Amino acid sequence: MPANYRGTWDMVENENLEGFMVALGIDFATRKIASALKPQKVIEQDGDSFTIKTQTAFKNYSCSFKIGQEFEEVTKGLDNRKCQTVVNWEGDKLVCVQKGEKKDRGWIHWIEGEILHLELKCGDQICKQTFKRSA
Repeated sequence: MPANYRGTWDMVENENLEGFMVALGIDFATRKIASALKPQKVIEQDGDSFTIKTQTAFKNYSCSFKIGQEFEEVTKGLDNRKCQTVVNWEGDKLVCVQKGEKKDRGWIHWIEGEILHLELKCGDQICKQTFKRSA
């Protein structure tokens, strides 16, 4: 049985967000605002169906998907690009591939104890974030 990602998660660490956002082509002012934020993730999971909400004081973003089913995503919380996205299980990890204008883009989520890990990738830039379960 896959891991249970359900819950509310508060950010505790955020490494190389600036490099990741530069790789996405995000403007300077938005990068500075985003770097100061501490997002909260709310994950709803029903079997292989997910809704991941990323909430901040600046912008909120929600993404719903079913494992293994490709969908069109507009990355409104980041760079407002359209991409074809698919998320699959690799063991207990959620692995996302986003195909579009930016090459080698996606993310990986996994849980260790009460810590949710997220690696965001665009090109050669990887942003590593960790979240602690709060509810």
